[in-house]
Amino acid sequence: MSDNKLNFALIGCGRIAVKHSQLLHEMDDVTLKAVCDSKKERAEEYGKKYGCNYYTDYKEMLQKEKLDAVNVLTPSGSHAEIGIDVANAGVNVIVEKPMALRLEDAEALTEACSKNEVELFVVKQNRYNTPVKKLKDAVDSGRFGKLVLGTVRVRWCRKQEYYDQDPWRGTWAQDGGVLTNQASHHIDLLQWLMGPVESVMAKTATMLTNIETEDTGVAILKFKNGALGLIEATTCTRPKDLEGSVSILGEKGSVEIGGFAVNQMKVWQFVTSEAGDEEVLQKYAQNPPDVYGFGHYEFLKKVVECIQNNKHSVIDGLEGMKSLELINAIYESVETGKEVFLKFKPVHCKLGMKND
Repeated sequence: MSDNKLNFALIGCGRIAVKHSQLLHEMDDVTLKAVCDSKKERAEEYGKKYGCNYYTDYKEMLQKEKLDAVNVLTPSGSHAEIGIDVANAGVNVIVEKPMALRLEDAEALTEACSKNEVELFVVKQNRYNTPVKKLKDAVDSGRFGKLVLGTVRVRWCRKQEYYDQDPWRGTWAQDGGVLTNQASHHIDLLQWLMGPVESVMAKTATMLTNIETEDTGVAILKFKNGALGLIEATTCTRPKDLEGSVSILGEKGSVEIGGFAVNQMKVWQFVTSEAGDEEVLQKYAQNPPDVYGFGHYEFLKKVVECIQNNKHSVIDGLEGMKSLELINAIYESVETGKEVFLKFKPVHCKLGMKND
């Protein structure tokens, strides 16, 4: 559909915009029509690089540009408000993780998209990693039998200078800590693979950085199917990143995906072998070279297909809220020191709240 391209725009020209802009610019069916950032120099840099219009006021951009979709890439605390404005302008919304910080804001964003009959696409690019898709197929086909234990580990390095880059980083109101930011995708994978969560207990700490939120956290989960889960996340790995991994153990098999960003198949073993098992470690060993870009590219391809064919988003607001509810429950447990059962209404969770 090269003669009838979809017009996309970006709101937020920070760290993750590098990947979104590059991929959209390279896609045959897409024109990067405009970009927006509150900092003029950032917006101007992207506008000149991709030959598109640039703005410092996204509302002005929504009024002036004829758009099919907008990628919301701003600090997490502003995702819902901006996404609602995009939806009210009659434009499809693509929002980076997490879709909001507070559950009520995520619900409001979902309702706004439904009311305006536009699609909401929540970025969960790790679901499209080659090894992850192979693991999901094994879970869905019942190869594990009874699920026993699911674990995610995020052992990354983020030093003080990372948090000092922008005033919103590491704040409750706009960002959250390692569990909300760096581990958000991994937590999503765990509940997506293992099934609905029944309850959670958690502890967090701020160990090596001067931020409001946590740089280290652990959580114990109980899934509705009886299996247990573990979340381990930290930005205190020194001197550099170590891993972003997921492990699934069941009565009939064990699989571990490691690498920096759940992109390398490490273990694939089952009690009963099937055709092709011996090739899995090699065939699905790793994504193509661009770790970040591969999953985002596959995700954005699906977005384009949905818009072109008037299909509903697979990862919509309701799907995006599953991991957000779990993250809120983790923080609720941290504040109360108690086991928190889902579904619940956050009372003590600090996420999305201004620090008085």
